[in-house]
Amino acid sequence: MYKIGKPLGEGAFSVVKEGTNKETGESFAIKIVTKAKLTDEDEIALKDEIAVLKDLQHDHIIRLYDVFEEAKFYYLVTERMRGGELFDRIVSKSYYNEKEARDVCKILFEALNYCHKQKVVHRDLKPENLLLQSEDNDSDIKLADFGFAKRCDNDKCLTTQCGTPGYVAPEILEGTPYGCMADMWSLGVIVYIILGGYPPFIESNQRELFRKIRRGQYEFHEEYWGGVSADAKDLISKLLTVDPSKRFSAEEALGCKWMQMGGDELAAVDLGVNLAEFKKFNAKRKFK
Repeated sequence: MYKIGKPLGEGAFSVVKEGTNKETGESFAIKIVTKAKLTDEDEIALKDEIAVLKDLQHDHIIRLYDVFEEAKFYYLVTERMRGGELFDRIVSKSYYNEKEARDVCKILFEALNYCHKQKVVHRDLKPENLLLQSEDNDSDIKLADFGFAKRCDNDKCLTTQCGTPGYVAPEILEGTPYGCMADMWSLGVIVYIILGGYPPFIESNQRELFRKIRRGQYEFHEEYWGGVSADAKDLISKLLTVDPSKRFSAEEALGCKWMQMGGDELAAVDLGVNLAEFKKFNAKRKFK
């Protein structure tokens, strides 16, 4: 049914290759997972990821079309994302304003709101997992990599410590049970970077980084945030709230004042200085 082509990328126990539907000629990405490399825990996680992705049908979430199993491999057929990472697209711009930033954030909140309504927590939101389907459409953003995703019926049904250091929520670091609101913290970090051009929590020492996250210790530096609208900063502060019970949900974020503001007003806010900072941050992120 599919002709397997050139490699597109690889992970610890999988390789992603180009796949073409033999009947339609349509192009896909096929993740080929080597069973021998999987622990029992890895296999459970993979099956969880497949079950979650099969249920998620949203314009801004990567689509899983087919799953095949052979004696030595699993094959996951997904959408082909030709546009690369969202952050790479932003840094390729010569001009960047607050309306563009807001429109991107709105899409991310819509995708996450859908996940949370389906009782799915992503648990690893970070720039690498925000992809673009095409090279010429900035709004065709997809949320990807549901390898850590879990179903969760309430605010405190998960206990596993997972995620990426700069984006992880305080409640996960504290080792307390958590739920969907952990994703909202991670998205708060991403929104901060999209607007400011650098992360809210920066420390070369991981222990110090985690201490700052647990305390919610960050600031809006005047040099980069002076011109950013107060409503945008207000939303970030509602997301980077240490107490998850007081943190904004995706639905609340979509209803906030910044999301309702007129495009012309936001388009007038030039984020050129922040874009220069963003380019530095993105280069460092790639270097790691």
